[in-house]
Amino acid sequence: MAFVSRTKWANVMRPYRQYGFTLMEVLVAMAVFGVLSALAYMTLGQTLSNSDMLTARMDRLQAIQRTMSYLSTDLVQAAPRAIRADLGQAQPALLSDFAAEFALQLTHNGWPNSAGVPRSTQQRSAYRIEEDELIRYHWNVLDRTVNNLPVATVLLDDIESLTFRFLQQDGEWVEQWPPGVIQSSSDTNLLPRAVTIVLVLPDEGELTRVVEVSP
Repeated sequence: MAFVSRTKWANVMRPYRQYGFTLMEVLVAMAVFGVLSALAYMTLGQTLSNSDMLTARMDRLQAIQRTMSYLSTDLVQAAPRAIRADLGQAQPALLSDFAAEFALQLTHNGWPNSAGVPRSTQQRSAYRIEEDELIRYHWNVLDRTVNNLPVATVLLDDIESLTFRFLQQDGEWVEQWPPGVIQSSSDTNLLPRAVTIVLVLPDEGELTRVVEVSP
C-alpha cells in the first residue's frame, strides 16, 4: 500500500471551495448595466430624432424645388394664346394682378399627350395660395365653360406669399401683367421678356428666381 503523507491527504480530503458573486457585486453590475442602457437609449433616441428631422428637411426642400420647377417650366413654355373663361369673358395669355382670382394664370406649351387623345398640347394653368398652401390648377381645355372644372394640386404648404415681376419689351419691370390698359385684342397675347418669381417662406426666407420667357 502506497504511503500518502498527511499533508497531501489533507489536501485531497479538503472540499473544493465554490466561488460566486456577492450581493454588492451584483448591485454594482446592475447599476453599470442600467447606466449603459440609459446611454444607449438616449443615443438611439437622438439618432432617430435626427433621422426624422433630416427626412422632414429633405421633404421640404424637394417640395420647394418641385414648386419652383412647375413655375419655371410653365413660364419658360408660355404661349401667346388668350383664352375664353368660364362665362365667356376673354383672358390674356398671361394674367397676374393683385385683384385677380389667381396670383398667376397663363397658357403654356408642353402638355404631354402620350395617349394620343384629340386635344391641344397647350394647357391653361393657374396658381393661388389657399390657407397657407400653394395650389396649382390646370384645365383640360383652353376655352372653358362653367362645366370644365380645374384639377387642383397642392405644391407647397406653410407659405407666406408668392409674387411676380415682369420685364417689358422696353426693359422696364412691372408688378402686374398685362401692363396698363389693354388697347386691342392683339395685346391679350402679349408676353413679357422675363419673369421674376418671389417666393417667401417662414423657414427659408425669400427665394427668388428669374425665368426667361420664350419669344
